[in-house]
Amino acid sequence: MKKLLLPFFILSLTFNLSIGQEELSTAVKPTYQKEIDKLVKNKRIQQAFAIIDELEPLTYKNLVELTEIPAPPFMEQNRAERYSDMLKEAGADNVWIDEVGNVLALRKGKDSSKTIALDAHLDTVFPERTDVRVRMVGDTLYAPGVGDDTRGLVMVLTVLKAMNMADIKTTYDVLLVGTVGEEGLGDLRGVKHLFKKNDPKIDSWIAIDGGELGRINNQALGSYRYKITFKGPGGHSWGAFGLANPHHAAGKAVAYFDEAARSYTANGPKTSYNIGRIGGGTSINSIPFESWMEVDMRSVSPERLIEIEEILIAQTNRALEDYNALVVKGPKLTVDIEKIGDRPSGELSPDLPLIQRSMAATKAFKTEPFLTRGSTDSNIPISIGIPAVTLGRGGKAGGAHSLGEWWLNDETGPESIKLALLILVAEAGLE
Repeated sequence: MKKLLLPFFILSLTFNLSIGQEELSTAVKPTYQKEIDKLVKNKRIQQAFAIIDELEPLTYKNLVELTEIPAPPFMEQNRAERYSDMLKEAGADNVWIDEVGNVLALRKGKDSSKTIALDAHLDTVFPERTDVRVRMVGDTLYAPGVGDDTRGLVMVLTVLKAMNMADIKTTYDVLLVGTVGEEGLGDLRGVKHLFKKNDPKIDSWIAIDGGELGRINNQALGSYRYKITFKGPGGHSWGAFGLANPHHAAGKAVAYFDEAARSYTANGPKTSYNIGRIGGGTSINSIPFESWMEVDMRSVSPERLIEIEEILIAQTNRALEDYNALVVKGPKLTVDIEKIGDRPSGELSPDLPLIQRSMAATKAFKTEPFLTRGSTDSNIPISIGIPAVTLGRGGKAGGAHSLGEWWLNDETGPESIKLALLILVAEAGLE
């Protein structure tokens, strides 16, 4: 069996894994509620809120424009360039695109010793040549990616515009971010790069992604992803009959893994597994030379994620061995087991200032906050103990990751932008 090493970020975590199975408290300490309530009454904050309302037609227009710029996995460049121009037009002090394609816009504070980031991701799940033109049916916008996460991008943009137009100055630097690679096999490559490079150093991270007003994601759902490929000589289905067939071995591996993983996930902290794609072969009358499958495994527990990973590897090797024992003609099969995704688990205490401020700000909008667990850009900072939350993008939405995706603006649409601004300014400090 392949030997697995426990990553440093898991060893460094001190949180109690059992907490992940409990409902975390959303109680707000009075000091934070007073801080937020005072901030809400500030004239410049109120002015920014009014500007957000006035900017609604432009925010809407920007949403349509960005949605119609395709941003397939690993091909976000065109959208990144336009988004970079939008941030420059909105008045950021400095805007650049980094080595992996992230768009970064710095808004300087009085003190550059800390940086507070506000993020949304540039990429969508849809491949090249997907029709991403926006259709309006009544008040509803229909288009692949219109909600996830193009809406988040325009929220970040409108927050910047409102802060500049209301002349809001912050104590610490603010970094507006459009990340690449949040979806699928992108494997959080944009945010991983930011925290690995550590330039600029980010002290607090606020992401905007799916969900309604009131959602505060402070718990990271970890996942491992694998591509498993059985390989053989291939041949004609009649003339070469008897040669090893990779599809047959892969089928055995699926059956073995499903049986073992189903038993393992029946108890303990929630853990899931899914074989999402299978492929290989050239024609119906050809023995395939390879058979591949992509496997997704998730868990609230880093330890259990490693354990189900071990189950996958063990059952795959068992299937290979058992199948090869039956091969009597030609060469045996081989298997490649490739890890193609690694999203760490983790969670942050609701007592952290950023989470307290996020909950207090939500209550200031007469909405009850609720803490969630998800797989977002925040996984990376959460896993290394940096204060981070992911906020909902407001409005009503459905059909995410489908061609029928839709987003409908309602009263929570502009409120979600105001909430993001309020949390950002509270964390960065109003100068």
